Amino acid sequence: MIDLHTHTLFSDGVLLPSELVYRAKFKGYKIIAITDHVDYSTYDYVIPRILKVADVLQNNYDIQVIAGVEITYVPPKLIKDMVSRCRQLGSQLIVVHGETVAETVPEGTNHYAVQAGIDILAHPGHIKKEDVLLAKENNVCLEITTRNGHNATNKEVATLTLECGAKFVFDTDSHSPEDLMDKTKIEKTLANAGLDLKYFDIMQQNALDIIKIRGLR
Repeated sequence: MIDLHTHTLFSDGVLLPSELVYRAKFKGYKIIAITDHVDYSTYDYVIPRILKVADVLQNNYDIQVIAGVEITYVPPKLIKDMVSRCRQLGSQLIVVHGETVAETVPEGTNHYAVQAGIDILAHPGHIKKEDVLLAKENNVCLEITTRNGHNATNKEVATLTLECGAKFVFDTDSHSPEDLMDKTKIEKTLANAGLDLKYFDIMQQNALDIIKIRGLR
């Protein structure tokens, strides 16, 4: 299993990176990305530390660990600048915290994010068709998420993604051990999104494609 959206206590998760990664390995994960929330105040603190621990963990636990970030609540017009800063510091994967219906995310986040050179737009809520088409054009994957609240618009996101020929990935947005992926969570999330089980394999391949494009595989 591949999960490209998780959190540790470097943002609002409850586990150390070492705990998160080992628990994921125990559940059958092959690849996990640590994507703690960052903005201008924390990106230069979080990225070097996740990079450092990622090497240690994947060399000892036989699981690929990707050091990423989730850019969160950055003013939309500044997202591109934040992406550039994170890449320069070595971030291997960039997720943006999309306009979920569960929170008051700044309007325009989806639109600016899909044009900013990111990899994944997380839980994009009531995303506009024009932004899905921009995501397709810019090879940005939209997220189908298992996380409660954020997953309320999974069916809407899945429908538009398929209609526009864009790509999606399956992530957990894990903040605690019980959030990690398992068979029951996968099947329930797909069913609620109106997707057949075959789409899980498609989304996992899309995740693997991101990793390959970034030269991480």
